[in-house]
Amino acid sequence: MFISVLDLFKIGIGPSSSHTMGPMAAANAFRDDIDQLILQTPGNRNHRVYCVLKGSLAFTGRGHATDRAVTLGLHGYAPALLAGQDVNALTAKLWTASTVQLASGRHLDFNPEDDIVFDKSDPLPQHPNGMIFYLLDEEGKKVLSETFFSIGGGFICTLEEINQLNAPLKIEAAGVYPYPFDSADSMLEMSQQSSLSIAAMKRANELTRMSEQDLEQGLDNILQAMCHCVEQGLTTEGRLPGNLGIRRRAKDLFEQLKMNPEKGTLNDWLCAYAMAVNEENAAGHMVVTAPTNGAAGVIPAIIYYLLKHEGGTPQQARDFLLTAAAIGGLIKHRSSISGAEVGCQGEVGSAAAMAAAGLCAVRGGTAEQIENAAEIALEHHLGMTCDPVGGLVQVPCIERNGFGAIKAHTAAALACRGTGKHFISLDNCIDAMKQTGLEMSHKYKETSLGGLAVSVSITEC
Repeated sequence: MFISVLDLFKIGIGPSSSHTMGPMAAANAFRDDIDQLILQTPGNRNHRVYCVLKGSLAFTGRGHATDRAVTLGLHGYAPALLAGQDVNALTAKLWTASTVQLASGRHLDFNPEDDIVFDKSDPLPQHPNGMIFYLLDEEGKKVLSETFFSIGGGFICTLEEINQLNAPLKIEAAGVYPYPFDSADSMLEMSQQSSLSIAAMKRANELTRMSEQDLEQGLDNILQAMCHCVEQGLTTEGRLPGNLGIRRRAKDLFEQLKMNPEKGTLNDWLCAYAMAVNEENAAGHMVVTAPTNGAAGVIPAIIYYLLKHEGGTPQQARDFLLTAAAIGGLIKHRSSISGAEVGCQGEVGSAAAMAAAGLCAVRGGTAEQIENAAEIALEHHLGMTCDPVGGLVQVPCIERNGFGAIKAHTAAALACRGTGKHFISLDNCIDAMKQTGLEMSHKYKETSLGGLAVSVSITEC
C-alpha cells in the first residue's frame, strides 16, 4: 500500500475537501472528457452540461460550496491554483456567465442555477458523496455522462474505479517500494527489521517516485502553507460567510495570549492556532488538507506550536509530516477519512492520530510509542458524528479542531512516557472506526439531518 505524503497533504481552498475540492476536481475531469469528445465531433453543434449531486453532496452541498466548486471546475479551475485568489469575486463573475469555454475554444451552455441539481432522494449505493455529470446535445439527448465519487481528502474516483477498490481510496501497488507496509503491525515489523524510523521508511518509499530535492521542496511548501494559514487566521477578524453569523475568535484569543502569555496554557495556544486555520477554511481561503479540510487545523496547530514554542527545527517538521502521512495512509487504506462515510471520527479523529504520531516521533519516540500515540488519539474520537449546523463547516467543526489538537498533544505525551506496549493496537482501533462508521446512521454523516445540526432552527445556506 502506498499513498504519497504530497498527495495526502494537498494545498487547496475551503471549506471542504470532499464537498469542495473533490467536486471541483471531478468537474475539471469531466470538462477534459468533453473536450476530447468535442474534438472528435464534426461541426459546431450546441451542447449543454449539467450536474446532479447525490447523497451528502446534495444535503450539505450549498453550505459546503459544492455548487461553486462544480462551476469553478467546469470553467477549468483547480483547487491548488485558486489558493490566494479572491474566489468569491471569481465565482460571482462565473455565476452570471451562461457558457463554459473549453480548452479547444468551443463553448457549452451552462447556467449554475439551473444546471446543478441537488438531488436529495436515495444516494448512490457505492458512496454517499456521488455526482453525475451529463453532456446534452441541442436536442436534449445525452451524449456523454460520467459518475464520480468524492471519497475524502480531495480524492475522487469514477464509478468504474470505485468498484475495483478494496478500500475507499486510489492506492498504488506496493511491490516497487522498499517498505510496503499496509497495516500498523507490518509497519512495526519492518521498522524493527530495518532499524529505521517510520519517517525514514516513509522517506525511502517516497524517493522511489521522486527526487530528494522534489520531496524536500514539497514538504517545505506544505509546511509554509500550513504556517501561512495559521498566521492569516490569527490576524483576521469579522464574521464568517453563511447565515449563522459566526464571529471569528482566533485573533481575539491570540491577542489575549500575547498580552498575558504567563496566563496562557498549552490548550489556549493550540486552540488559537487550530481555530485560526479552520476559520480560514470556513471562509473558503487557502488551507492544506490534513487529511481533510474539515480537520485542517489539528496538524498545523501542533506543528506551529512545536516551531514557535518548543524550538522545533524544519527537519523535525518534515519528519513530523512523513510520520503523520504514514499513519494517515494506513487509516485511508483500512477505513476512511470521509465524514460522509464514517463521521467526524474519520476526519478530526484521523488528524489527531496523525498529529500525535508526528509529535511523538520528533520527541524521540520509538516506532512502538508512535503507533501507541496514534491509537490513543484515534480511540478517543471513536463514534464522533459529523453534524454541521446549517450545512456549514463552522459549528462544531472549528472548535472541534482545537480539541483534536489538545487530544493529539496529550496522546503523544502519554505514549512518550510509556513503553509502547498497550492493549488495543492501532489496527484494531482503525477497524473499530470503520465498523462504527458502517453502523452509524446517515443522519450523523455530513447530511445535517441529526445531532447538533437539528438542535437549532437553522436552514442550510
